[in-house]
Amino acid sequence: MRVLCVIPVRGGSRGVPGKNSRIVAGKPLVVWTIEQALGVPGLDVLVSTDDPVLARIAQDAGADVPFRRPAELAQDTTPTEPVVQHAIDFRTAEGRRPDAVMLLQATSPVRLPGTLDRALEQFSVTGVDSLIGVVPHTPFFWALDDPAVPTYDVAARPRRQDLGPADYRYFENGSLYITRTEVYERLGNRIGGRTGLFVLDEREAVDIDSVVDLRVAEQILAELVAHRNGEGPK
Repeated sequence: MRVLCVIPVRGGSRGVPGKNSRIVAGKPLVVWTIEQALGVPGLDVLVSTDDPVLARIAQDAGADVPFRRPAELAQDTTPTEPVVQHAIDFRTAEGRRPDAVMLLQATSPVRLPGTLDRALEQFSVTGVDSLIGVVPHTPFFWALDDPAVPTYDVAARPRRQDLGPADYRYFENGSLYITRTEVYERLGNRIGGRTGLFVLDEREAVDIDSVVDLRVAEQILAELVAHRNGEGPK
């Protein structure tokens, strides 16, 4: 199966200016995701960007940056799907149409060793049309209303240690998606057809929208590097 990995990054950012090129735990933020993707044998890693600085960073890290993303696909309001479709069309024009696309968001830089390999294996073995990276949460959610409305039975509140996989709710944190190419072409969406969930570790839940998120990501990444180097506990 030919899989295209698309990593979309823009030069602009409202919450954390310049965050994709910002140094986090010793390297530019986008490089964490690029290196994780390049660690998967056979994965075609393409960075889609409008920014020359990010393009140079991505190329130096080993990713393919075969074009500058058109301005109309690099606006604050631009959805992700047209950006991915643009990359699909580019590869198709080269005679390299992918069978599936792995979408990785650079703003979710924490991925444990083996995560991407396991996700691709699950996608292949289960035969789903789209696979979504999710993080488990306890089911103790409430709807903001007057009066407030629980989404669970407060009269039979379970203990956390008694919860099973089916009792949890699963949050789509934007870290990774794997989707058959025809889903993008037919629906214009990263999610469609038979959909599966790929459960991430809670450390992989971070999604950088603020300086606080950035600091959390930096701490986790630094700890993972230290563990890899045998310098501290996992």
